[in-house]
Amino acid sequence: MLRRTKIVATLGPASSDPKTLARMIGAGLDIVRLNFSHGTPEEHAKRAELVRELARKARRTVGVLVDLQGPKIRIGRFRDARVTLAAGAKFALDSECRLGDQRQVGLDYKNLPNDVRPGDTLLLDDGRIVLGVSSVRGSRINTVVEQGGVLSNNTGINRKGGGLTAPALTEKDMQDIRAAAALRADFLGVSFPRTGDDIRWARDLMHKAGGRALTVAKIERAEAIASLEEMLDAADCIMVARGDLAVEVGDAVVPALQKRMIRLAREKNRLAITATQMMESMVSNPIPTRAEVSDVANAVIDGTDAVMLSAETATGGYPAEAVAAMARVCVEAEKEETLTQYDRRRSRPPSDLEEAIARATVFTANNLDIKAVASLTQSGKTVLLMSRMHTTVPIYAMSAVIETRRRVSLYRGVYPVDFKGARNRELALAMAEKELLDRGVVQNGDYIVLTIGEPFGKAGGTNTMKIVRVGEHRHA
Repeated sequence: MLRRTKIVATLGPASSDPKTLARMIGAGLDIVRLNFSHGTPEEHAKRAELVRELARKARRTVGVLVDLQGPKIRIGRFRDARVTLAAGAKFALDSECRLGDQRQVGLDYKNLPNDVRPGDTLLLDDGRIVLGVSSVRGSRINTVVEQGGVLSNNTGINRKGGGLTAPALTEKDMQDIRAAAALRADFLGVSFPRTGDDIRWARDLMHKAGGRALTVAKIERAEAIASLEEMLDAADCIMVARGDLAVEVGDAVVPALQKRMIRLAREKNRLAITATQMMESMVSNPIPTRAEVSDVANAVIDGTDAVMLSAETATGGYPAEAVAAMARVCVEAEKEETLTQYDRRRSRPPSDLEEAIARATVFTANNLDIKAVASLTQSGKTVLLMSRMHTTVPIYAMSAVIETRRRVSLYRGVYPVDFKGARNRELALAMAEKELLDRGVVQNGDYIVLTIGEPFGKAGGTNTMKIVRVGEHRHA
């Protein structure tokens, strides 16, 4: 059974050598994530080229996601690297403090005193340390420790309920967008966006730098939930970034939000990636926990396009095994999906000719004994629309455009095929049929659906759907 849900894996020290990367690609890796919070642009560019070279050797298409660091709001450093805070103790965050101690620490984010008020709750180290704000005086935020523990250098800060004003793109991010364009990134992850304007800003900078990456809005601020539909309208994809989001809105709220975000993304013809701690135990263990297996499976059943590995592959001891485990779970979970998940789409007319063709193709594939869909495409728009509708029939995106093939590596249920151009429509359709035969997807006598744009050879929308019995008809 072909796996429809895609796998994103973060590269890092544990997964940057050719042998490990080749094993990960062999295990089913679809997209690599380059985390620009770490490393240099030059290191990331070398990793991207290595991935593409190994993918070519394996006759696979692997996309590249550049993930911007964003405005990481952190405390400063301690004189002795860390302190232990006890519940009930007084502790201050002061933007003018240079080296912290048991009583206070500095702030890398100097505007924090302007963003908080007495009564606010600050969450440090992903919520492990909880501080209640008692007063704010100039550069100094006085707090009482509500939940203590060990606090280390440069730990991240969240305000419960959101409301921090740091812009989505820092100077570093703007430089990194240019680096992402230079390495021909396929996807650009925007960290901590609040509104659709943040996404449009990032896309504009990418286009000015000569890049054409699809934008990924990482939903990790409370404000992003309030403007979720606007964010989806602006972005090409959303990432359900459950770590920081859980800190800001509460961990119990996130599962229902995840389902809502994936559903809305599909309804708006957008992509969705589910991320954070999906198989966290595999950082140090060769198999996932049963809870992690259920977590991945539920995201698949929700309809996510991709599931993501972070520390599991970046720094963990079993990067290839983590990819293989995730692939296994996805395949099994996909057997349990139903055809009723996205029926609401049928109640409204298609927005354009391509959506009409996409709907007709999926309806035909679901209701006749169709073995595969082959879509001859330049932009990938038609296969995106097909992938938003539920079908178990594989969709092959046949394109001569390498950028399109890398983009569709993220689309659920879509498989990129390097398809060289043909002289005319009849030859192109015959070549598409032969490609499926050569791959063992179909055999003579099977029915397939082909989609193509006419007049043939002219850039534009798909406007033709053809049902073919393999090996029995000439294409006319």
